[in-house]
Amino acid sequence: MENTAQLSQTMDQIIISPEQLLAHWQGHRGLTRRLIEAYPDEHFFSYTLGGMRPCSALIDEVLQMADQSMQGVISGEWPSFGDDASAPPKATTKEQVLVQWDRVTEKIDAYWRQIPLARFQEVDKAFGLYEGPIYWFLFYLIDNEIHHRGQAYVYLRTLGVEPPAFWDRPQV
Repeated sequence: MENTAQLSQTMDQIIISPEQLLAHWQGHRGLTRRLIEAYPDEHFFSYTLGGMRPCSALIDEVLQMADQSMQGVISGEWPSFGDDASAPPKATTKEQVLVQWDRVTEKIDAYWRQIPLARFQEVDKAFGLYEGPIYWFLFYLIDNEIHHRGQAYVYLRTLGVEPPAFWDRPQV
């Protein structure tokens, strides 16, 4: 009973709840999805600038990391990054990317409810590469998406396309 009281007191003092963190992440995912929709089909898999990868490769990395992370977040059992045999084949059209994006978004929502509250503070070594508390790794996933979305914003602007407003991230 003491642990429950301590947990309740701790929850009263936190800055952001797991539900709020998920809404924040899904707000970013919604914005990235709108960016993918706005990206010209003819340039999505080929356009590069300054040695950066094409937008499709940036988005594929974000998709893979989010897709492969949720089981590790829950269980502590992490695949080697990029080695998930159950992952769908790489998309060859923007429409396929959007279908994969939606599938991963649903997976995040479904798995999120299974994360025990204490798990956010536990330390893991994700993908054998990134060691830290689970909350830190979740921030990393969000930061990585923002970083790659920023690169895609530069691409869109150089292609003469107005990207979606970066502040337009309605909470879901």
